[in-house]
Amino acid sequence: MYNPGSFSETDTRELTGLIQQYPLGLLITSGLSGLLASPIPFLYRVKEGKSMLVAHLAKANPHWKDLVGLKECLVVFQGSENYITPGWYPTKQTTHKVVPTWNYEMVQVKGIPTVVESSDWLRSQVGDITDSMEQKRKMPWKVADAPADFIESQLKAIVGLEIEITEIKGKWKMSQNRPIEDAQGVVKGLSDPNDPHANVKVAEIVSSKNISK
Repeated sequence: MYNPGSFSETDTRELTGLIQQYPLGLLITSGLSGLLASPIPFLYRVKEGKSMLVAHLAKANPHWKDLVGLKECLVVFQGSENYITPGWYPTKQTTHKVVPTWNYEMVQVKGIPTVVESSDWLRSQVGDITDSMEQKRKMPWKVADAPADFIESQLKAIVGLEIEITEIKGKWKMSQNRPIEDAQGVVKGLSDPNDPHANVKVAEIVSSKNISK
């Protein structure tokens, strides 16, 4: 990943926090079937001192077969993002030397994949990811809410995946390469309640990376 120093994020809490906030990762491999990509929700876990990504995918998805014996895979997590118009830059009025861009935050994880077919492991993983997604809902659904025989039939239709993380990199491209007045203009533009393209979340991140740090 092209990642200039001003955009590079190395804080482990920030990196794992993005994975937890945006758990749908894009699993990418280059194996016997060539390049394959599958969107899969992941959980970040620490197991025996090792950082891991854990997930499951459908047996009907042939991607899992390419993971068997594979030495490396890549998972991409996309966080908050937004188009940035040069119209938000005060320097547009003085130099006119401005162009549009895109602000985004992203985490890329490389690791060693292991396919897991244990029914106990799958039952535990499905319960964990369900609880993680449901915990903030008013009436959280639990795996135990469904008939046991139905759940067992569903478990037979999936395979598990553990990825031992060997490298994790983060990129927070949030106007750090612009003059402070332009970053302030971006925050103002993204915070405008009358602008249909506003994005308060991205505005907060731009502010934290440039103004309020």
